[in-house]
Amino acid sequence: MKLPLRTMAGRVFLILMAGIVVSTLLSLGLANRDRQRVLGQLRSAHNAERVAQLVLTLDALPPSDRLHAQAGASSAGLVVNFDKAQSQPPDAQADLPLTEALIQRLGSGHQITVWRWACLAPERGVPPLERPARSGTCRSVSMSLSDGTPLSLLLRAPPPPPGLAEAPGSLLWLSFFAACIGILAYAVARITTRPLRQLADAATILGHQMDSPPMPLEGPEEVRHAAAAFNAMQERIRHYVQERLRMLAAITHDLQTPLTRLRLRLEKVGDEDLRVRLIEDLAAMQAMVKEGLDLVRTLDAPLPLAPLDLHSLLDSLCLDAADAGQDVQLEGEGEDAPIRVLAHPESLRRCLGNLMDNALKYGSQARVFLGREEGRAVVYVRDSGLGIPEDQLEAVFEPFARLETSRSRDTGGTGLGLTIAREVAQRHGGRLTLANRPGGGLEARLELPVQG
Repeated sequence: MKLPLRTMAGRVFLILMAGIVVSTLLSLGLANRDRQRVLGQLRSAHNAERVAQLVLTLDALPPSDRLHAQAGASSAGLVVNFDKAQSQPPDAQADLPLTEALIQRLGSGHQITVWRWACLAPERGVPPLERPARSGTCRSVSMSLSDGTPLSLLLRAPPPPPGLAEAPGSLLWLSFFAACIGILAYAVARITTRPLRQLADAATILGHQMDSPPMPLEGPEEVRHAAAAFNAMQERIRHYVQERLRMLAAITHDLQTPLTRLRLRLEKVGDEDLRVRLIEDLAAMQAMVKEGLDLVRTLDAPLPLAPLDLHSLLDSLCLDAADAGQDVQLEGEGEDAPIRVLAHPESLRRCLGNLMDNALKYGSQARVFLGREEGRAVVYVRDSGLGIPEDQLEAVFEPFARLETSRSRDTGGTGLGLTIAREVAQRHGGRLTLANRPGGGLEARLELPVQG
């Protein structure tokens, strides 16, 4: 499983989601702040109007009738006291906005002072036993009527309305909003990174198949321009490789005729020892030419792939080697549960044959093991030879590379066997590596994708 930050689509998706979520939260915070500010102004204006109407009513009534107004005010949430001022708790603070609103409404002759503090106030219309009281705001207004009568009012304001996040059903709506934003961000990320993925896939296919079809010129202008540039590069690479292969094929082919004439003439040399040495050198040259032709065919020929039982192919190769008197053994999986790969049989046979030939030439024996690792078919070809210096394990894959310290020319070989084997492995979507065994000898490891 790929981590989100390891892919371009995952990064674009996370950046879009983070940007949209942060912007949304900031917008909700600003909207909630403005909402609370406006509601606070409205509550202050409403409280000022209630107090002002009560004071004007009390001013208009004779002192004997004010007790009736006191009872009516208490039922409306106002506690009226004509005898003494209400005591305030230690955390009370002056409520300047309400004080200024009352002075503006009633005038400055009433000696108005307003205090406010946090208190528990039940919601309107909800019995206290059914729902715990929420934190509200209590206000104490101290003033005098027009005739000098002291007046103290206590306002038990209901709790403020819930914020946007506390509104009924807000969690459901926020979840739905987040889901919509996530779908939108995912779609944008996929659309944005799709051209890059197509370009990477086309480059991967080009690495294994030079004659792969060109990329379609579709999509936005930038994508079409990149596809056209890729197609032009692919055509130039194909032309360069074909020219190189044609030149190599022509050289190796043309060498066959003079080498054949030279061999016929060497047969007439009188000195037998000299003739034998010259014929051996000539045979080595012909082997190099033949391997060169095989390399050209491997690089140039298309590889139509078909399902292939890897165990059956290895078993056939090992039986052929055993019939020739060579020490070869096949072990591992695949006999009961076939391991199938998509392969070109002749090319894969040449690849595995070269690995086994190397093991037999330089280690006198070949131990072949077939198995599965992480969903891929793995073939190990092990020998008991001297191995290869660690710093030369990659160099031996170069064409005509030879190591005098571990490989002798007396054993034959042209230096192209491993080159051809790795080229075949890569064209099958696989990988070929070499490693020295802890107990001595060399191990060739071939990985191939399993069919299905």
